[in-house]
Amino acid sequence: MFQFKELISVTLILFSVIDIIGSIPIIIDLKRKGYQIESLKASAVALVIMLLFLFIGKPLLALFGVDVQSFAIAGSIIIFLLGIEMVLGVTLFRDSLDGKTGTVIPIAFPLIAGAGTMTTIITLKAEFAPVNIALGIVLNIIIVYGVLAASDWISQKLGESGVNVLRKIFGIILLAIAVRIFKENFHLVVTATKAGTVIQQMH
Repeated sequence: MFQFKELISVTLILFSVIDIIGSIPIIIDLKRKGYQIESLKASAVALVIMLLFLFIGKPLLALFGVDVQSFAIAGSIIIFLLGIEMVLGVTLFRDSLDGKTGTVIPIAFPLIAGAGTMTTIITLKAEFAPVNIALGIVLNIIIVYGVLAASDWISQKLGESGVNVLRKIFGIILLAIAVRIFKENFHLVVTATKAGTVIQQMH
């Protein structure tokens, strides 16, 4: 059932996890390297991924034999590589990007609909109604679209030196976030594996 209070809570939680404001240096950096980013397409792809994950996330991952923790670890590795690019000024995603576009990877995934967002959505399902989570996702995607569409204007306002400073700072932050996601979920995977081994030994 729709509840305005729940909608606000979900929207704020997802906004902090998606952190599109913190992703501005990455978006600017990709554009400066010549990659085309379609704001509407990136937002739409991220919206579809997040809504699919809301309703069929766990079963979908289980279908491929992947648990949420392993999915989060994979996402953390991509985020870590993005952080390396920003801090060291190297290019790691040149061959993985489709031609000259970074719309789907890494913008839609993992920057917007990343591992942290996915695990958060699953966690929110235990506390909030699906309709409120879905609406919260839509509101966040509208904000994301606005930031992506205004990225060139933001870049002009920041200037060359501003962009470089932000890129280094947020690159380090991305590395720290990637390490945290990896550490937390790797610990859960190891614990679950050990528990499974113990159960097997008992039988």
